[in-house]
Amino acid sequence: MHIRYRLPGRSIAASRLLDFAFSPHMMAGLMAMLLAGATQVQAQEATTTAPATQPRQPSQWIITLGGSVEYSPDYEGSKHYSVSGLPNFDIRRLGEPAEQDVPDDNFDLTVFTYKGIELGPVWGIRSGRSSFDDWRLEGLNRIDWSLDAGIFVQYWPIEDRLRLRAEARQALWNGGGLVADLAADWFQPITDGLVVSVGPRLTLGNSTFMSQNFGVSANEATKSRFPEFDAGGGVKSVGVTVAATYTINPQWSVQVYNRYDRLVSDAADSPITSQIGSKNQNIVGFTLNRSFQIGF
Repeated sequence: MHIRYRLPGRSIAASRLLDFAFSPHMMAGLMAMLLAGATQVQAQEATTTAPATQPRQPSQWIITLGGSVEYSPDYEGSKHYSVSGLPNFDIRRLGEPAEQDVPDDNFDLTVFTYKGIELGPVWGIRSGRSSFDDWRLEGLNRIDWSLDAGIFVQYWPIEDRLRLRAEARQALWNGGGLVADLAADWFQPITDGLVVSVGPRLTLGNSTFMSQNFGVSANEATKSRFPEFDAGGGVKSVGVTVAATYTINPQWSVQVYNRYDRLVSDAADSPITSQIGSKNQNIVGFTLNRSFQIGF
């Protein structure tokens, strides 16, 4: 069992994000997931342990808790940036090797593995947009933040070195549409404890997603500074992510990373991008993680 929790790099304001991440509903769901996993492991071990008279040893897990600070665009296509905070969470069984850390993965749960292929559910948070982010957005419909969910699949052609990954996620509310992320990453050990990763990115959105974030309806055009614009589905951006992860000791690790995306097609041609925003989208972040062992 391996669980990773990483909120997406393009985030809502830090206060809303942290309120959501550590809300009672989120924590209750997380605890239910952990207890379910622990119960399953205990049931499996009960069938393989020696005589009932021998006390059962608690399952041992490695839990990693951390946080990131990011400097990222205020919304899709924005040229203005702000600082936000992101929580990070990972849990794995003692003895299970830690996965290579990729900063822009969303929250995933691996439920199937076979010869380097991993498959499971994935979900994350989409940021919102309003005139509070930029007064020049006045007249455009407000976009509320949303939770999205879907499926991920990844494959390691070269174990611990080359990873291919795809995610497809649908907004659960706010009518935000479907997004797909494709990525490839190469992990290169530099020194003892230091690993550098680099890889290309491709993001696609269906017509609903593109229209909401980059389109301007006839009604919005009459109330805003922007002309009417029909944003169709397709490729939203191409980019690259670079990260350096340093494991100080078994308990502590740090990571610095940068993700650059270039908006293309209708995302770049949108008046929201071309008139008040930028085709160049960049995220810079720093992460500090603390790992510890626990038995239950």
